[in-house]
Amino acid sequence: MAEERFRRPADHEELLAALAGKSGPFTAMYEAMMFAAALGKQKGRREPFDKSGEPINLSRVENRSFGDVLLDLLAASEKPEDAKILADDRLKERVQIFEEYANCGLNYIQGQLNASGGRDLTGILSSLVMEALTAPQGDEADVATEILTTGDLDW
Repeated sequence: MAEERFRRPADHEELLAALAGKSGPFTAMYEAMMFAAALGKQKGRREPFDKSGEPINLSRVENRSFGDVLLDLLAASEKPEDAKILADDRLKERVQIFEEYANCGLNYIQGQLNASGGRDLTGILSSLVMEALTAPQGDEADVATEILTTGDLDW
């Protein structure tokens, strides 16, 4: 049986090579794709694509700490009313959600890189991380805080 794979957008092959190259901030393209997928989710957009570069073995993500969790969380947040999205037979759908969020994230990084004149990719990523860490808490945090502080939970 062939191992499951995920696609990387062909339009971003050069960017992925820079992100995971010798001087890039990531050690492998799948790590860059994971970051991009989280960024795409943070931006709230999935962007489908047709042309893909060489696919990456899904096991690379699944063997990474929390990689399989990222795939499942993206799918569950995309389809909160559909618990069966996490079923084994729906893996391809979860992978597609991951790919499309990653494409959005890569598009955003490319836009930031273009706006900076193509300089300092690591600085751009650092700014994105700091922006995410210092962003004001939204409704999700308020709901979580409410649940944790109501005393209704039996730990």
